[in-house]
Amino acid sequence: MDDLTTAGALDPEQFLTVARFEDPVEAQMAKGMLETAGLECFLQGENANHLLGAAFRARLLVHRRDESAARELLPAPEEEGGPVDEDPEALEDES
Repeated sequence: MDDLTTAGALDPEQFLTVARFEDPVEAQMAKGMLETAGLECFLQGENANHLLGAAFRARLLVHRRDESAARELLPAPEEEGGPVDEDPEALEDES
């Protein structure tokens, strides 16, 4: 599956953000974990760390039908290598 880097490329009615990552390697690992489980997912903004440095936040998006499965597979925000701890409702609003 190809990564999409522009918000306009995804239909917000079909996909939502389930996690944000500061580290691009952790973002890729989470994406790989979901793909291995058979979930369609995309990273948005994964290359922004080259331009934004500390402000980098990659968004991991999944199809709405896969939201609960994706959240079960992803590490909790407080775990090392987990997504950035943010309000899940705020993540949905940005999708």
